[in-house]
Amino acid sequence: MISEEKKNYAADLLRQKAEKLGRVPKKADFEPIEISHIKAYLGPWPRALEYAGLKEPNPTAEKPKKRNAGKAKAQRLMGLKKLEKSRNIQRKTEE
Repeated sequence: MISEEKKNYAADLLRQKAEKLGRVPKKADFEPIEISHIKAYLGPWPRALEYAGLKEPNPTAEKPKKRNAGKAKAQRLMGLKKLEKSRNIQRKTEE
């Protein structure tokens, strides 16, 4: 788990740059190593800006991921059906 110190450090980098520029900072405003630290400690760029208080949270970003789980389950079931069908065909050819 990432310590709060590291998260606060990354958020401070963003806030300081925002204050200096007078706008929300972009990735291009930072050195690659700074970008790496920010993303490692705070996640994707939009979430990092939200954590630092520089951007409003996206309400659609917090949707439950039930659709993906259902899709994955359907894909597994399809795979099992195909496997069962191929085994049945193989058994018939062996007889």
